Amino acid sequence: MELRSCIIVSGGRQDTLPHTEGAFVIACDRGLAYCMERGVRPDLFVGDFDSYHGAVPAGVETVCLPVMKDDTDTGYAVRTALARGFSRLTLVCALGGRLDHTLANLQTCADAAARGAEVRIESDSTQIRFLADGGSLELARRAGWSLSVFAASDRAEGVTITGVKYPLQDAALTNRFPLGVSNEITAPTARISLTRGSLIVVCSRMGEPA
Repeated sequence: MELRSCIIVSGGRQDTLPHTEGAFVIACDRGLAYCMERGVRPDLFVGDFDSYHGAVPAGVETVCLPVMKDDTDTGYAVRTALARGFSRLTLVCALGGRLDHTLANLQTCADAAARGAEVRIESDSTQIRFLADGGSLELARRAGWSLSVFAASDRAEGVTITGVKYPLQDAALTNRFPLGVSNEITAPTARISLTRGSLIVVCSRMGEPA
């Protein structure tokens, strides 16, 4: 079954936008400015106008959010995408900037993955994937990129990582110790899987500031 794709443009550090053809595009507050600069017309705008103060293009569906709320604009966008049946979510411009919003985006994406969605965050120097109970993924080796795996839940069990410099077999990771940081894919393809819990899988371009 073909997955329905949604691209969510957040308001963090500006990065290259992916090809949007065939995808539903949601712009979150400042993310609308990023879209307009790249000539991308979003299908939906959500925001409280605290980081974007211009006009929304005519004809773009708009959801104005209150400034005082228990969610971020990006979190609202992710939950809206899931409610509308999108099962493949790609977040861009969702890293950098405020650390609290970056952490909120990671938690939001981990929750979406636990709900069955295929979720990723992409930037020019970082690619993040999310796995939940029984999930697995394969990643191709890229020269000059590292691989790190972190527990998003209190405990991630049955973690197996193959095709890497430091393999794991049926291991347990916790969110209190970064055992899976700074690995390296050595085979053409690495495979990451777990039996229970949630994982954040991070590929980073080496040489970036730590």
